[in-house]
Amino acid sequence: MSEPEQTLFDLGPDSRLAPPVRAFRFSLVLAQRLRYLMDDRLRADGLTTQQAALLTAVHALDGPTVTEAAAALGSTHQNVAQLVGALERKGMLRIEPDPADRRRRRLVPTEAGARYWASRDAGDEAAIAEWFAGLTPDELDDWCRLTARILKPLGRPGSRSL
Repeated sequence: MSEPEQTLFDLGPDSRLAPPVRAFRFSLVLAQRLRYLMDDRLRADGLTTQQAALLTAVHALDGPTVTEAAAALGSTHQNVAQLVGALERKGMLRIEPDPADRRRRRLVPTEAGARYWASRDAGDEAAIAEWFAGLTPDELDDWCRLTARILKPLGRPGSRSL
């Protein structure tokens, strides 16, 4: 008799998955669940988690190019360009020529976008804290440190790190 096929959700302590495959599948499930939860929070305002992440990058990087924003998000130029278009249509972002090099274009939050984003911070941070409440502060530090070690050799989309 053959073994039953392993499913994505073969994640419990008795899983027959190889540890790296099990960790990968846990990561997928976690990423999808967190994205769903944040999408749900943003839906009433017509935004997605990816759009919110781009707005965060634009604020943090103070006027990045699409390429710089894509690198910061670990995404592709094409994907970020689509997000930029959606945020432009929503009046939350604009593209301006770079004063130092008119051939380059910079992403800049609009005043409406900046006001909206600032108004969300406290509520979103509280929700995120609740999502991670199952971990102690030390465990969260460990999780961040370990995740950073996994991400480092993976490079960014489009690169051929491995």
